Amino acid sequence: MTKQDVIKKAYEVSKEQYAALGIDTDAIVKKMNDVVISLHCWQTDDVGGFETPDSELSGGGIQVTGNYPGKASSIEQMRADLDKVLALLPGKQRLNLHAIYGEFGGKLVDRNEISIEHFQGWVDWAKERGMGLDFNATCFSHPRAADGFTLSSKNEENRKFWVEHVARCRAIAAEMGKQLGTPTVHNTWIPDGSKDVPVDRNGHRTLLKKSLDEAYAIEYPKEHMKDAVESKLFGIGAESMTVGSHDFYLSYAVKNNKLICLDNGHFHPTEQVGDKISACLQFVDEVLLHVTRPVRWDSDHVVTLGEDLQLIASEIVRNDFLSRVKIGLDFFDASINRVGAYVVGTRAAQQAFLIAMLEPTAKIKAMEEEGKNFERLAMLEIMKSKPWGAVWDYYCMQSNVPVAEDFIAEIQQYEDEVLTKR
Repeated sequence: MTKQDVIKKAYEVSKEQYAALGIDTDAIVKKMNDVVISLHCWQTDDVGGFETPDSELSGGGIQVTGNYPGKASSIEQMRADLDKVLALLPGKQRLNLHAIYGEFGGKLVDRNEISIEHFQGWVDWAKERGMGLDFNATCFSHPRAADGFTLSSKNEENRKFWVEHVARCRAIAAEMGKQLGTPTVHNTWIPDGSKDVPVDRNGHRTLLKKSLDEAYAIEYPKEHMKDAVESKLFGIGAESMTVGSHDFYLSYAVKNNKLICLDNGHFHPTEQVGDKISACLQFVDEVLLHVTRPVRWDSDHVVTLGEDLQLIASEIVRNDFLSRVKIGLDFFDASINRVGAYVVGTRAAQQAFLIAMLEPTAKIKAMEEEGKNFERLAMLEIMKSKPWGAVWDYYCMQSNVPVAEDFIAEIQQYEDEVLTKR
């Protein structure tokens, strides 16, 4: 019996078990193509970018740890790594770029001068692969962000510089979406905050609102570009006050009909982003997710299949929110094989959505509405041991990508043949 035969046999057994619960696994396998995940380009090079030959992450209250061999040091290497990742993933993906990843031709192009010409190569690359792009203004790793403030800076010259940067990034994003025929989500996150307790929180937040209003002054067609704003609880060097708090950005998003970006590493450890999705979608049209794995703080570990992630996926699937939620990843680990980090993290996110789709939600919801809370709890626990892994393996086989642990050997071979030679 071949490995494919074993996978098919296991799938047929699992199919019968789920059918007994009213779940059509064949339909679920097809529906998994609706789960489109935006891969973050910055895992390949530790958030360095390509503005200069020695560009590296600095400031912003974020950091990358580790020095595993194989870091991408050019756009060509980054694209090669991304192609390898895409070849190992089932389903559909997008690519999420930061503004520091343009093709600048060896010239120093400051961030208030960037334009679509510096990213046309990425548009062409994405078009060849039939995928969409997302985009982010980069408001860190720059001398004008060294004091910890960008869009909320009281230095008017610096503030205007960052307003122009965000405005240009939005124009680039709109052109990306126009050329690719799928809207580009442009996300704004800034590191602005205070290490110690400030007196004038309001002053900085007034400036941030003013800056956003100015940067967002031009309205682009939503079929080309959509704006998202992202909060953070705190960062290194901004422990006492973050200007762009969740309350600030949620209010701004509701008032201005923007996407609110929910990064599950940007909240207090006891907060659940899965609980926030249905709350936010009562008042905004769409939500952007940055899926990561915080360990004690926003440390951006590789995503794994945990309860937090499962709640996020379940809330989206149970409420038919897939069309209203944009799913992106955001982690960076330089202590392990970076391509492997992508594949493990993306597959974990996909698996969470598959498990959610395999749930007999209507049946369990009926128990809840009838006050049968023991029965609800029992069913939720029983579903954890159902053979979703067999469905996952079949989905991977149908997508012509490595099944189960097979991707490990492929990544090891890529490391031996490509990464260790850099």
